Amino acid sequence: MYKDLLKEFVEAEKNSVNALLESIDDQYDDVINAILMCEGKIIFLGIGKSGHIGEKLAATYSSTGTPSFFVHAAEARHGDFGMIEARDLVIVLSHSGTTKETVEAMTGLKNIGCKTVAFCKSEDAELAKQCDLTIAYPFGKEADRLGLAPSSSTTVQLVLGDAIGLAVSSLKKFTREDFFKYHPGGTLGNTLKKEVK
Repeated sequence: MYKDLLKEFVEAEKNSVNALLESIDDQYDDVINAILMCEGKIIFLGIGKSGHIGEKLAATYSSTGTPSFFVHAAEARHGDFGMIEARDLVIVLSHSGTTKETVEAMTGLKNIGCKTVAFCKSEDAELAKQCDLTIAYPFGKEADRLGLAPSSSTTVQLVLGDAIGLAVSSLKKFTREDFFKYHPGGTLGNTLKKEVK
């Protein structure tokens, strides 16, 4: 009954991912190298829907061999900057690159002295100008008919963030045994347990 409507929105999100795929070039090499060379943890910082994506990416990175966690941009200014050290690398997520709480967090991050990466749609955004490195992904429009609800934008953030994390994991020669060490529970853990024991 509603399949055409569902297909419309899935197609819109698929088109955003296809645009991302076609845009991938060497611009991400510096970010991947920075993650590989990081002596601390990879921290994702954001708010709103970008913050939710940051939480998921931190979970992916941690389970694939890159210690990581999420810090809420607003909470950072109320004590959570204390979770971040100079040896960490902070990936700051904001689709627009102008989100007030996220941009304001940059002062605290600079005071800490950690390396920062902007994760947004434009190299010209304020966030990109303030960070050491930038991941600028292509973006056309959101998937909903109003063009407002974060949908295609968060999908692109998630897909690109996952891809970078998995690339790093592969470059680190992360094994199934390593994965089991960090993920011993659930169906995945039970399946791997049979392999590695």
